[in-house]
Amino acid sequence: MPSSSYPKGLATRQRLVESMLDLVQLHGYHGTGLNTVLARSGAPKGSLYFHFPEGKTGLGVAAVALAGDHFGELIGKATATATSPAAVVDALIAELKNILEASDYQAGCPVSSVALDAGSENEPLREACSRVYDGWIHAVSGYLSTFGVEEGGAHSLATSIICLVEGSLILSRAHKSTQPMDAAAGTLKTLLAASLAGAGA
Repeated sequence: MPSSSYPKGLATRQRLVESMLDLVQLHGYHGTGLNTVLARSGAPKGSLYFHFPEGKTGLGVAAVALAGDHFGELIGKATATATSPAAVVDALIAELKNILEASDYQAGCPVSSVALDAGSENEPLREACSRVYDGWIHAVSGYLSTFGVEEGGAHSLATSIICLVEGSLILSRAHKSTQPMDAAAGTLKTLLAASLAGAGA
């Protein structure tokens, strides 16, 4: 939901979170300064500490959660409209490729950026990233279970899917090419076909 849809106080908070998310996606957590966030959001400095008494850490946690919601929405939309697991893969990869290409390969996954940048030294941020990844894995696992994949296998496969997608995003940014994402999509389809065949789907 855009920040303009919120009541005034919450709209200011949402602008701060959205600005933090956009900047982290481009520059990483450590490369994003609070003054830059304030300038981008147009919010007064006092409002930042009103909404986020923990400062940058609290704002980062909220930005990671928002990133989780965004990708969760992509998963939900793909699983609701695609006609097969392979089509879900195609839809997700196509959307992520569009984001990368539109940003000239500048916009990576903000969750992985925060996890790599600050997760080892900032426990609240590490926990925020962990929660988001768990949410994505749970969503994918739940979708796989509808095809008869047993719970343990669905969780393992969902974890592998998230790993492949995240890794391919990093390689695609490094190479300025969507080829790693295309390769990941092919591998994902092979994994899914084998798992669903084993489940009798």
